[in-house]
Amino acid sequence: MSIARFSPFELLLLKSRSQVDTATLLLLAWVLVHRQQVSEGQRRRRLAQVTAQFRHGHELGPVMSIAHSQDLQAIQLAAEVVRKECSNERSLSILYQAITLATDDGELSLSNHYILGFLADLLNVTPATFGTLFHELTGKPLQSAEDPSRDAYWQVHDPEYHARKARDAQAAEQQAKEAEERQRANKEQQQQRQQHRQRQQEEAHREKARQQQAKQEQNKREQDKQQERRKRQEQAQQRQRWQQEQKRQEEARRQQRERPSSPADRHTRALAVLGLTPGANRADIRRAYRRMAQLHHPDRFYSGSEHQVALASTRFQRIKSAYDYLMQNL
Repeated sequence: MSIARFSPFELLLLKSRSQVDTATLLLLAWVLVHRQQVSEGQRRRRLAQVTAQFRHGHELGPVMSIAHSQDLQAIQLAAEVVRKECSNERSLSILYQAITLATDDGELSLSNHYILGFLADLLNVTPATFGTLFHELTGKPLQSAEDPSRDAYWQVHDPEYHARKARDAQAAEQQAKEAEERQRANKEQQQQRQQHRQRQQEEAHREKARQQQAKQEQNKREQDKQQERRKRQEQAQQRQRWQQEQKRQEEARRQQRERPSSPADRHTRALAVLGLTPGANRADIRRAYRRMAQLHHPDRFYSGSEHQVALASTRFQRIKSAYDYLMQNL
């Protein structure tokens, strides 16, 4: 079989030592290429740091090229591989890495806002869990994405938008006035002809209308009564359905509030923070902690802004808390 039939990403999967790692690598690279004000060298170095433990066995260059090309078929294939092969714990770890890459500089681009939502949905992570994880990693809640279809978005990102919109409105208004003048002249002529025909028709219609009016009034009264009965029945049914739905929602909210967080959930989240899966022993936890501490220690960001140092401190504190919890409860 000729290899020309395969796409570049399919060839990478065929040669990969771990197809899941290769698919995850492409999704993380997809996040990185949508980081703003970051050089290509910085993207590759950051991707190499985060994926140092991956077992794919190939260079990062081809993956970055596919991510830059916005090859949606390759991204869809990577998503299918991840969805098929990843456990819940691995899914949380991948989402953790994606959030970290998207928010290293404290800013979340509009593209990455939607990409992270796509990854969370792909990995079967609920919006509530996704929001909690984002808050824990970045120190701030996940805000709703800006809507490019709203004027407020273009007022910020395209100052010429409103001026262009005003010019278009003025041109449209002028065209409308000219069209209105032509329509007015045509309308006057049509009205004169219509008035003549109407006078002839009105007398014939008047007699017919008198005959039909009595019958129509009787039919209308009957129809009004039937419609009123149907309306009352529909209102009663809607009110009953609404009350039932309110009760179900209230019961669901009550159960959600009363449901305690199990130690197993906390243990799984702690493992995800360190990039580990269930079954890790103390040696694995120590190695992972040292690796994560080296990557995220605040001293590495001393030359950055105060916000970047604060974010690094928050991430390092979460890593330290996860390590302490696992060593105490393993």
